[in-house]
Amino acid sequence: MRLFLSFSEAAVSEAGVTSQQYQALLVIKVAPGGQIMVRDLADQMLLQHHGAVQLVDRLATAGFAVRIPSAEDKRSVLIGLTSEGEELVERLARTHLKGMLANERLLVESLKRLRRLSRLG
Repeated sequence: MRLFLSFSEAAVSEAGVTSQQYQALLVIKVAPGGQIMVRDLADQMLLQHHGAVQLVDRLATAGFAVRIPSAEDKRSVLIGLTSEGEELVERLARTHLKGMLANERLLVESLKRLRRLSRLG
């Protein structure tokens, strides 16, 4: 697991984002309609609201995310991905999949060990 996490950290760093930013982009990508409210992003990322706002600020400044006024609630703002954000998520997802497949044997063994440990408790 540590090998994959190290691989992941290097991949996102090389792409110019942090792991937290990549995780946020993934959350936005899989949200219904590809848009999410800041409070829901905060909940899914286990962040305080102001932390999510700062994260969105950094993503927007980098050109990966955009704020969209909610049509349903004028006080709310939705977050969506820009075309640059979409491309980055897709590229990093492909890279991560290749990394997982390259380490498949080790990941499977790690999961087996976790399963055995869970039976002991």
